Amino acid sequence: MRRGAPASRGRSLDRLPGPLRRSLGPLLEHNQLLAISIATVLVMAGQGVISPVLPLFAKKFEVSSAAIGLTLSSFALARLILNIPLGILSDRYGRRLLLVAGPLVTGVGMVGSGFSFSIVDLLAWRFVAGAGSAMYMTGAQIYLTDISTPANRARFIGTNQGALLLGTSVGPAVGGLLAEAFGLRAPFIVVGVAALFATAHAYFRIPETRHLAFAAVEAEREAAPEGAPPAQRFAWVHFATSRDFVAISFVVMAIFLTRTAGRQTLMPLYAAEKLHMSPGVLGGVFTVMALINVALLAPSAVIADRYGRKWSIVPSNLVVAVSLFMLAGAHAYPMFLAGAFVHAVGSSLAGPAPAAYTADIAPANLRGLAMGMYRSAGDIGFLIGPPLLGALADATSYAWGLSANGVIMAVACLWFLVIARETISRPALASR
Repeated sequence: MRRGAPASRGRSLDRLPGPLRRSLGPLLEHNQLLAISIATVLVMAGQGVISPVLPLFAKKFEVSSAAIGLTLSSFALARLILNIPLGILSDRYGRRLLLVAGPLVTGVGMVGSGFSFSIVDLLAWRFVAGAGSAMYMTGAQIYLTDISTPANRARFIGTNQGALLLGTSVGPAVGGLLAEAFGLRAPFIVVGVAALFATAHAYFRIPETRHLAFAAVEAEREAAPEGAPPAQRFAWVHFATSRDFVAISFVVMAIFLTRTAGRQTLMPLYAAEKLHMSPGVLGGVFTVMALINVALLAPSAVIADRYGRKWSIVPSNLVVAVSLFMLAGAHAYPMFLAGAFVHAVGSSLAGPAPAAYTADIAPANLRGLAMGMYRSAGDIGFLIGPPLLGALADATSYAWGLSANGVIMAVACLWFLVIARETISRPALASR
């Protein structure tokens, strides 16, 4: 138990069943992790609420499917533009600025979206909501880096990812019910009001952790050998061009590209058009895949913390690459379902390891910038994946698009295996 943790909390943990105690222990023992996870549930539930409603709402303006798709692109564009500046801002002025302001800005964007009367209005307000999302998610990842150590970082990030999945899972059902009962504008207004609660929670319950980064900087200076060269003036350039960061950025870009292009675009189109899979069956497949993601989140975090980040990142993403080739070669339900299952397992086992790896290699004084660049690498994959592989599929076939996705994932993974160093040392693991 951590120093200062109430004894009653330890006794209550001892009364929990073993598997539940191992899963919830880190969350229940660490008040700051609990606070950030609650905020994440509140913020991501809001995102989930509007997910089934947004395309229908945009369609009311009598625009094309491409214009409707821009409602997602404008949200992602805001994140891509702002991730790095916000990371720098957090290094200078603290994490609470982003964690408190993020939900508030998101709420303003959601309410504005609900009161939009043209597609241009909606795109503008979606950009504002994306800015708020960038603020909160960037701040949350930096915050988790501050309060964790290499020995528990993947589990801390994994706990927050579990909160994210919980929020996005319960949101769509609520959004659908609100839209049916009160109209398509209602979910946006409700989410905007709920964002005020997330803002208040962050303000009163989440303390500043920037001082922990300062302490880590001092520890790094004291640990440096005598005569070591001083920190470089442009240390961020050295970090951004380091082989470790370039390698993990390629992996993260491939992961996000696969999520948006392979999993969310080509998979459902291939299943519907080539295998004649009904929307109900396809929805069931994706629901099972989501449940697998939730079930394997905790084991993936344990693997990354106990055996090293590469043991989690490399095998899991190679499995994802294999699953994409399986899906590309599926000519009937059994092979497609097998490929979907393998894909879910592989993507789940990567878990929080890429974010933990980035936090491990980031200098303490550049944590904000590092996590901002990490998120931007993923958002680049988010933006370029669907149009790039979609165009390839249009020119050839869905199978070729899925195969190309598999090649991209495999190359990124093998490159990371060869050139990136492990951040969890074997002696440290053996001494546990």
